[in-house]
Amino acid sequence: MSLKGRHILLGVTGSIAAYKAAMLIRALVKEGAEVRVVMTPAARDFITPLTLATLCRHPVLVDNFDPTNGAWNSHISLGEWADHYLIAPATANTLAKMAAGIADGLLLCSYLSARCPVSVAPAMDLDMYRHPATQANLALLRARDGVGIVEPGDGELASGLVGKGRMAEPEEIIDYLRAVFSERDALLQGKKILVTAGATVEPIDPVRFVSNYSTGKMGYAIAEALAARGAEVTLVSGQATATLSRGYRNIAVVTALSAAEMYEACRQCFPEMDGAVFCAAVADYTPAAPWTEKYKHSAAEPFVLTLKPTRDIAAEMGRLKRDGQVTIGFALETSATESGAYARHKLETKNLDAIVLNSLRDAGAGFGTDTNRVTIIDRNPAVAETAIPLKSKTEVAGDIADYMTRKFAEIC
Repeated sequence: MSLKGRHILLGVTGSIAAYKAAMLIRALVKEGAEVRVVMTPAARDFITPLTLATLCRHPVLVDNFDPTNGAWNSHISLGEWADHYLIAPATANTLAKMAAGIADGLLLCSYLSARCPVSVAPAMDLDMYRHPATQANLALLRARDGVGIVEPGDGELASGLVGKGRMAEPEEIIDYLRAVFSERDALLQGKKILVTAGATVEPIDPVRFVSNYSTGKMGYAIAEALAARGAEVTLVSGQATATLSRGYRNIAVVTALSAAEMYEACRQCFPEMDGAVFCAAVADYTPAAPWTEKYKHSAAEPFVLTLKPTRDIAAEMGRLKRDGQVTIGFALETSATESGAYARHKLETKNLDAIVLNSLRDAGAGFGTDTNRVTIIDRNPAVAETAIPLKSKTEVAGDIADYMTRKFAEIC
């Protein structure tokens, strides 16, 4: 299991073991992970933010805001960005505050608002580690919040004593994270997922058609991201310039150029699927009576094309949907004010578990680009929207695949 492309938020607290954070960051970056660091003020007594910022190639955050200019460091955005929040080293003081729900700094605020899995690597003297209060806090965090514990090692401690309390070595933490992601991805292992992608082509006559600007890049990236996590993907593709970057054996490609063909392909396979991502740009209308011969141009008469509605594939599959299936749709909007309301309406009428909203108004998003900026809206109104900043469509696809994994975990 590779950590390539994983987003690791590293929390560093005030322990002599903070020097290991530098080696841990180097190891994570070497693995291909993207690392961002948040420190407690006390951690700066042991290692400088400059050192860690140089290694992770991002500014290191310490406070909730910059007192020199009032710039706000959003603990919510950190939690949304991260695939995993690792606090290493984690002192007894920080563990106690986590257990009590105290939010007196950026690191702890980020913990309380994190939606991703959280793990801690305790580091302290042996008497502090084995104290009943510390053990109770660890047990509470594990049982109540599902916090993973990277067990400390035995050895010589900073106090000169010998015993358990040494923070795990960076290599051990890397192995732990690999195992965590491997277990998480196992939720998609063998799942059958339908993905639609590309643009539909609606014929006017044998040489002309109605279509749109979709290239299929987003849908193809999602198919690859799901396949990389072990899913068996059926990719129903309309017209697309995108290609699969690697020869995934667990992606079966079905070509369906028109909305009618795509509907039929989805209708046949959807009942056997565990989930679906409807990403294709399907035409809402198709010519009512296509010409069987090439339409002859006439300068004297206007060309009138009568259109009829196509089947709404996501809505039709929503009516066929059974318990346990997870479905995610897409909503591309241009409205500056009502896009969220439109997306939520589609979410309900198509019986989706979530919908991915993106806007043509956002630079670098939409058709034909290699990047995207989206917001994932969950069916449950109590779940906050997940805003994904502008990044490559490959990275966005990974975020969507991880979101789908979490939805399967909720069902399990």
